[in-house]
Amino acid sequence: MADGSFSLTIGGVLGVLLSGGFVWYEVGRFATPQVPATLFDERREVFAYTAGLFVGIPLAISFVLFLTSMVNYALPGAILFLALLIGGTELGQWLLLRTGFWGRHDESGPFYALGFRVAIGGIIVLAFASQYFATSTPTALGVALVLLESFAILSLEAAGALLSLRGRPGSGRVGGGPISGVIFAGVGFFLLGLGAATGVAIDFGAAAVALIGGILVYQRLRPLLSTIPPPATGPREARPPAETPYSRTDRPMNSSDGSQNRPP
Repeated sequence: MADGSFSLTIGGVLGVLLSGGFVWYEVGRFATPQVPATLFDERREVFAYTAGLFVGIPLAISFVLFLTSMVNYALPGAILFLALLIGGTELGQWLLLRTGFWGRHDESGPFYALGFRVAIGGIIVLAFASQYFATSTPTALGVALVLLESFAILSLEAAGALLSLRGRPGSGRVGGGPISGVIFAGVGFFLLGLGAATGVAIDFGAAAVALIGGILVYQRLRPLLSTIPPPATGPREARPPAETPYSRTDRPMNSSDGSQNRPP
């Protein structure tokens, strides 16, 4: 059993590595220089991730209380805290994408939803892992279970972020929306709670099912990110010199003769 500060440190490192690593790699695939034009506003992405960290604090408390209720077979309390967790997450994403900061018709919304939800997953992982290291003597089997469930939590949040978005007109996507997201995340997190209440073997199995389900759903929806069009820069005369709406892809470059190269 570790002291409180050490357990929080372990949980924080794990949560930040998983959530930050996901955003850096998965969302970063659609930013320059990986693609010709960044498909989202990087400043807004950072804001969405930061907002998710703050919103994730009460949601992580709900998750811990949900697990505690499941372990103690207090089903009414477990259902209440699960509803708070899932409902709060969906409400947070819905509000985030409808604030004036984002614009109601920003097609890059899936990237911001991913950053927001993955950050929430990171805080939940922090609370979950910290609780384990603060209340239990770490064992190889226990640490492996914590890691498996942490990846499962992250996969549920990432998949839920895209599943909760309605298809854009002309995208060809059928289904999706907040109700689908609620059902998917509710089943996934309930499996994690069910495993915690029944024993190590079932706990591993439930976490594995949740992880695989999250990965499969995310892989099915992942191509949606590639269909988001690059930002329109408008006529050259109508935009600031060497600047796009996302301030990334039209930066001036000095040529060897001292002149500036700007895209047409």
